[in-house]
Amino acid sequence: MFHLRLVPANTKVPFIRHHVIAFIFSALLAVGSIVMFFGPGVNLGIDFEGGILIEIGTDQPADVSAMRRSMSGLGLGEVALQEFGSPTEVLIRIERQTGGEKEQLAAVDAVKRQLSQDFGDVSYRRVEFVGPKVSAELVLAAVEAVGIAVVAMLLYIWFRFEWQFSVGAVLALVHDVVLTIGMFAVTRIEFNLASVAAILTIVGYSINDTVVVYDRIRENLRKYKQMEIPDLLNLSINDTLSRTTMTSVTTLLALLSLFFFGGEVIRGFAFAMIWGVVVGTYSSIFVAAPLLLHLKLQRGGAAEEAEKQKA
Repeated sequence: MFHLRLVPANTKVPFIRHHVIAFIFSALLAVGSIVMFFGPGVNLGIDFEGGILIEIGTDQPADVSAMRRSMSGLGLGEVALQEFGSPTEVLIRIERQTGGEKEQLAAVDAVKRQLSQDFGDVSYRRVEFVGPKVSAELVLAAVEAVGIAVVAMLLYIWFRFEWQFSVGAVLALVHDVVLTIGMFAVTRIEFNLASVAAILTIVGYSINDTVVVYDRIRENLRKYKQMEIPDLLNLSINDTLSRTTMTSVTTLLALLSLFFFGGEVIRGFAFAMIWGVVVGTYSSIFVAAPLLLHLKLQRGGAAEEAEKQKA
């Protein structure tokens, strides 16, 4: 039976030999991401900046692309449209206008006039204003979600492995999150609630990849009692390289399809996920595993002692 292999079996790539170069490269990217975040910053979307939400209904399936072109000439700043629930329902999001309630209402009237002129009868299901207070609460909720996810991963790895694995995994996760936020700052892709979902998904993907490598390291610690730790880490990474590569490539194929054919609304999410898969795969090999060297990983940890006592 034919088995597709992207990586030959029994590879002997010296990953650990070059881990210092990888650490320097990662540190430069992380510092650059932090500078970009506190400098130009990310391009916050309506979810975090506040704005206007308008839900409309049409008799026929809505032509979202035509509506998007129609809205672009109103001079209202960022206007995002997407199907909402069914092809006859569209959600329009408009950035918060400079001024108070009067300016927000004027923007809504302009949208209604344009839609009536270009698309005839349109029913309005709801019109809402997202103010600065609500958007600030969403920012806080997003930060809390990412923070809780990282802490939960730390506890999970700690209970399953040893504290060295837990610290290494969390540092790799922080590395991935920081670089992803830096990517948003550099590319100016809109950062919204979908972007937060992408970051949380990246955290899950990265920790899954890291756990696979760590599990093989733990297995090899018991199997090769006399092997030096650097050689053992290198062997473990090479053992899982085929699986890691295959998982990443198949995930990227799906994400590239979403990016090119999924439409404008999902493109930012898809690009963030593509970046996250690449960064997550890199960190599992070049960050999470080599960090165990500097965390003084030893044989005979608590888990192994418990197994001996049980036996």
